[in-house]
Amino acid sequence: KRTMTLIKKNGYPDSVYMNAAKIFQGIHTEKSKDRMLVRYGNNLESPMLAFKDEHCRRVSYELAFSALKYQSLLEEILLDSGAYPCHSIPDELTSLLVVMLYDLQDRKFEAQKIFDEEEPVAEVQEVGHYLYRYMIKLAAALARCRIKYDALSIEYFLPETIWKQEQRVSALPFWVWINTYKISLQDVIRDLEMKGLTKVESVSDFDHYTYAMDQHCHDVLVFPSSLKEELLDLDLFADCKLLLQ
Repeated sequence: KRTMTLIKKNGYPDSVYMNAAKIFQGIHTEKSKDRMLVRYGNNLESPMLAFKDEHCRRVSYELAFSALKYQSLLEEILLDSGAYPCHSIPDELTSLLVVMLYDLQDRKFEAQKIFDEEEPVAEVQEVGHYLYRYMIKLAAALARCRIKYDALSIEYFLPETIWKQEQRVSALPFWVWINTYKISLQDVIRDLEMKGLTKVESVSDFDHYTYAMDQHCHDVLVFPSSLKEELLDLDLFADCKLLLQ
């Protein structure tokens, strides 16, 4: 039975939001008391993280760090929309509020997919319903921020150094290990070629549907960055025959 959870930009299971909020709680930027308009509670204990699988672990950290990058913007949206402060949501859930707001705007304020295979988490359901009640005001607040700062998208709110780093990272190829306990190199190559991928000699020869053998490790393949999300949906990854480096 597969354990890989394939997640698109239509929301996450409640456990991912909860884990991302716990991670964000430990890494968010603390502001001085005179500038602290959004409060995150005083949870001094180390969070207990329980990940369903490796993919859920990865997207939980990605979601938490994405919220961290845009923390100031997300706080401004909450304040400008009137969604914060909220007396029904305690300070200990502010991290969850911020994380879920980031995801909501990332989905262009569209409805979230319901994940029937997982038990709902009460706190996530409460914060989600609250955000949906304010959805129009939140979208309007984001639009006002973009006009105020002359920003075409939220990426323009990032400091230039971080934005340049992200541009470089997004263009980097990625490496994949072949799990030779489950599949041979020849079978992987056959599967990839059946899906329309062509082998090239090196990274410098990359086009979109291409791949190359690593020059030093015979059981490692290299792919262009543009294929990453598409490849992660393949059965080869779901069955752990290919492992993302």
